[in-house]
Amino acid sequence: MRISQVEIKNFRLLADVELVLEDQTTVIVGRNNSGKTSLSEVMRRLLSDGNVAFQLEDFSSACYNHFCEALQALNQGADEDAVRALIPTIELRLKFTYDPAQPQLGPLGPFVIDLDPACADALVVVRYELKDGQLASFLDGQPKEALTPETRIAFFRALRERIPAEFNVKIWAEDPNDPDNRRQLPPSALRGLVKTGFINAQRGLDDVTSRESDVLAKTVEGLFATASSASADAADKQIADALKTAVQDIQIQIDENFGGQLKSLIPALQTFGYPGLGGQELHTETLLDVRKLLSNFTKVRYAGYSGITLPESYNGLGARNLIFILLQLAGFYKAFCAETTEPGVHLIFIEEPEAHLHPQMQEVFIRQLAKIAQQLVDGAQDKRPWPVQFVVSTHSSHIANAAGFESIRYFLGAPASGAQEGVRTTRVKDLRKGLKDIQPEDKKFLHQYMTLTRCDLFFADKAVLVEGLSERLLLPVIVAKLEAAEPKSPKLSSQYVTVMEVGGAYAHLFFDLLKFLELRSLIITDLDAVEKPGGKACAVHLGTYSSNACLKAWYSEDDPFTLAGLLAKKDAGKVLNGNRIAYQRAEKEGDPCGRTFEDAFILANPKLFGLTEKTPNGLELEARSKAEEWKKSEFALKHAIAETEWLAPAYIVEGVRWLARGDVVAPDPALTLVVEAAVAPVEEDGGHA
Repeated sequence: MRISQVEIKNFRLLADVELVLEDQTTVIVGRNNSGKTSLSEVMRRLLSDGNVAFQLEDFSSACYNHFCEALQALNQGADEDAVRALIPTIELRLKFTYDPAQPQLGPLGPFVIDLDPACADALVVVRYELKDGQLASFLDGQPKEALTPETRIAFFRALRERIPAEFNVKIWAEDPNDPDNRRQLPPSALRGLVKTGFINAQRGLDDVTSRESDVLAKTVEGLFATASSASADAADKQIADALKTAVQDIQIQIDENFGGQLKSLIPALQTFGYPGLGGQELHTETLLDVRKLLSNFTKVRYAGYSGITLPESYNGLGARNLIFILLQLAGFYKAFCAETTEPGVHLIFIEEPEAHLHPQMQEVFIRQLAKIAQQLVDGAQDKRPWPVQFVVSTHSSHIANAAGFESIRYFLGAPASGAQEGVRTTRVKDLRKGLKDIQPEDKKFLHQYMTLTRCDLFFADKAVLVEGLSERLLLPVIVAKLEAAEPKSPKLSSQYVTVMEVGGAYAHLFFDLLKFLELRSLIITDLDAVEKPGGKACAVHLGTYSSNACLKAWYSEDDPFTLAGLLAKKDAGKVLNGNRIAYQRAEKEGDPCGRTFEDAFILANPKLFGLTEKTPNGLELEARSKAEEWKKSEFALKHAIAETEWLAPAYIVEGVRWLARGDVVAPDPALTLVVEAAVAPVEEDGGHA
């Protein structure tokens, strides 16, 4: 049994998302404020054991208007069911996949209500909604006429106060084949089915060594609490009992020997007539609690030299972070084994495991996570299977690339479709689905490339794919020169841009991935003129065709595909699916055109390189000859560091300018501080609000 799919509606940025979970580990990636943390938060609340509470701000901005529509429908005399249908709810839908051949479904049994023997899915719905019979009180006292901007603010203030009291959680099983076939179930049925665990991004670790830190000791205390429970594993319970026995032995010694000494420290109260009232005699008693000993006096320390142990805080943050995560996982497994009724699935969320870990350790962690879970099982006395599924959210390109495409879910925060201006929602993009049409060998190349180059495509706002080393080294200098020359234009240097060196032979393999990620990109490649298809490389003015695979793929619909056609393309003809391609062109009409970046760079700076030819064709040949005198790395390094008084080739400047000004990310409304002033009335006696 496992959770195969999660659907969430109306929680913060997760207005309407669907997330497919892997059997073992699912990796959540995306830019900041794209809804990754909201996923774990809504699961934490709706699958928790305690009372569930949400507030107005937890509802997606995209659904706020539905509250207003519900009020309008009520004022127009609509029946109660119609009005209730308009009031937003926060909903979590879990799809479980199971083996129908199993004789017992365990805790999933109450949720399987379909009559189809071939169906292997069960749907669990958890909804935070308006309580039955509370419609009138929820919308009581609200305006009877259409809301104005002023009354709308007052309306939502009233809702903010009423939602926690007027809403509650309902849980039901739903037939996957018939949404009208439902069975309402108590919260205990869900708690018995799904157990959750959370390792938050804020783990309380710091880099202060001047004072003791006991984060790991607190985790050890939690392990003891689990081992002390009545249903704990036998081996763990034996250890807990041994600790208790040791403390009891100390307790006896304190009662016999230490108590009398403490009594002598008490002042002679008889001097003041005590114990004259009733003859009570004051005495002391020292009680030891093993949990308090672990909580307040137990420290995790590391072996040093000469018998000296070092405090927990003296270890590196990376090691402490990793130890903390491993201890938490061990605690989760022990807590699972201690449940009186074994849950069907244990869903564990790990936020940003990469904190303080070096890149190689990050990759090892995500690769070994499933093995760590199995080692915990193998180390237990009864080796009870652990039906665990991990959901790991990360900002690490090392973790994302090591995990592989199939396990990645890309969270993309974007303006809501058809919604009011300023409203953002999250869309979840499944790379297993989105890249299914890519050839296996191409997908393998992409994965290997991104792993080897530590590519951060999943976290950038924009991307630049360059032909080779020269472009990659000189691009930052070109961007800086352009921004200095055009100070009022949008600045690419202040945007989240990743630069990838992919070569003209491989750039086209990224087209589908860039389109799927909706990542605005600039591809800088070479014209690569040849005499004829399959012919030798030649100067542009002598060529009829381009051997560049990227250009062929970009203009695959051009019939015929010719060098002349490429040179005739205008700016609009270089944009495809929101991305742009840039390749060599003449600096101005009638000038020669370079075949490669180095050719174009030299032609853009004829005086710097001492070009003497007078005719365009002669200049091109002279520039090619001078370019061949350089190694590409030497050429790039000299002009990026030592010699910077030059002009950038026009085709790159145009591409950078296009990328910088296009699709500028709007400020996130979630980051905008809104201050609501509640003005108290001024008192008649001159008091102030």
